Amino acid sequence: MPYGKYEGRYLIDLPEYYIVWYHNKGFPKGKLGVMMQQVYELKVNGLEHIIREIKHKYPK
Repeated sequence: MPYGKYEGRYLIDLPEYYIVWYHNKGFPKGKLGVMMQQVYELKVNGLEHIIREIKHKYPK
């Protein structure tokens, strides 16, 4: 996340309530908004473990 309370965190690591809040309020414009919408879909459908496995397999 590039700004705010969760600055520096991966989008997948944002709390679900925060992503849901953005879903209700409206995602930001541009690439960040698209990525946040994708994270929302992953979380809602219980698929965030896929990203966590990738993060674990390919650490920074």
